Amino acid sequence: MIKDIATPLRTKAILEKHGFSFKKSLGQNFLIDLNILNRIVDFAELTENSGAIEIGPGIGALTEQLAKRAKKVVAFEIDGRLLPILKETLNPYPHVKVIHNDVLKVNVSEVIKSEFEADQDLMVVANLPYYVTTPIIMKLLSERLPIRGMVVMLQKEVADRISASPGTKDYGSLSIAIQYYTNAKTVMIVPKTVFMPQPNVDSAVIRLTRREKPPVEVVNEEFFFEVVRASFAQRRKTIFNNLASFFNGQLEKKQVEEVLVYAQIDPKRRGETLAIQEFAVLSDHFYKIISE
Repeated sequence: MIKDIATPLRTKAILEKHGFSFKKSLGQNFLIDLNILNRIVDFAELTENSGAIEIGPGIGALTEQLAKRAKKVVAFEIDGRLLPILKETLNPYPHVKVIHNDVLKVNVSEVIKSEFEADQDLMVVANLPYYVTTPIIMKLLSERLPIRGMVVMLQKEVADRISASPGTKDYGSLSIAIQYYTNAKTVMIVPKTVFMPQPNVDSAVIRLTRREKPPVEVVNEEFFFEVVRASFAQRRKTIFNNLASFFNGQLEKKQVEEVLVYAQIDPKRRGETLAIQEFAVLSDHFYKIISE
């Protein structure tokens, strides 16, 4: 009978056997609660034909539960010290492949082509290292990989920002960027007590379901995101002041104000009050003017 990795005793025994010490710089916090791991995998809705992509498998606690439900699991691990541990803990699961690399530097699309079947149902399921959560999610979404979505554990505060609605304090450029590509929903709050070592903050599991197409059509996607980011540059400033600073040298302040009025947006509003549709209209108007 294979003992599950995700218990305090088994995790401790594995770490002691290999003389492993946690690296703060890599944001290593290993899950030691089997119920929570199973719920994370439940949210991914995998079938026996699904493929799973994991980032930061640690000693393989989540990887093991994914392997029990998916046809194939590919995990990216940056820390070479974990490779011999993973080789041992995941030995019973020949359909798991661990790639020793930084996912931010990998051509994930190529990995998917070589490791999974064509048109296979794919989900990213991971307990993400907190210090690089946003860059990892944005890379995977902006590269438009053939995935159904993601179920990821991250800091609760970041999950709040990702799933926030207009007019709330957590709503910002990150909310818009991720909601442009996906439907985002926080599905579970996770206390710090179920990790080894315990982080300083509570965590949350968020489910991102990829949209067939974005909720808005924009003339230039890159420019749209630039306008969004600029609108939140200083949260206390009005949309007019933030955009006047952003377009300084390209457009007169009067022109910035005229575009806002033309787009039926009060220049005194703040970025956090604008819905994604309003940002789309605004960026298209600005793009038209500066492209002329």
